[in-house]
Amino acid sequence: MKEEHTPIQTPLDSVIDWLGNKLSIIFLVIVVITAYEVFVRYALNAPTFWVHELALFLGGSLFVFGGAYALATDKHVRVVLIYDNVKPKTKCMLNIFHHIMGLLFSILMAWASYRMTKEAWFRPTGEFSLETSGTAWDTHFPAYLKAIILVTMILVCVQFILKLVSEVKRLVTLSTLSKAKEANNV
Repeated sequence: MKEEHTPIQTPLDSVIDWLGNKLSIIFLVIVVITAYEVFVRYALNAPTFWVHELALFLGGSLFVFGGAYALATDKHVRVVLIYDNVKPKTKCMLNIFHHIMGLLFSILMAWASYRMTKEAWFRPTGEFSLETSGTAWDTHFPAYLKAIILVTMILVCVQFILKLVSEVKRLVTLSTLSKAKEANNV
């Protein structure tokens, strides 16, 4: 019989899970405004200039947050053929490797998004000026989305750190239990 290895759920993961469930309602908003656009464009021959841009911004924002949500709910991609057939101690080591690689990637993404956000929010002279979309509506959505990416990548970095610490603690506990079990069997 296989030993159970439950995913680590940090308090931050619980908040992200809760927030993700609330934010998922925005997908319905995207569907409603897109249906509205289809109706007014084809039935009334009166297309809007705002629906497409708003739907892209909302969908893009949710897509970015989806990475943090997938990590929080342990729904990210892993090679289950290997992962599901190893002992809990090996799973801990695989998780630690995953969290280290994820943290490194997230740090690089946070740095890149910081640079993008800085360029989108400030002119080269340092003057505050939000980037606009350049469309008929000409919103500041591109600048806002870049800031959302930055905040989300910082959040993912914190998630990986918390998960890494928890997984190392779990590995130490498993190693201690394993040694105690060996000592009792001798």
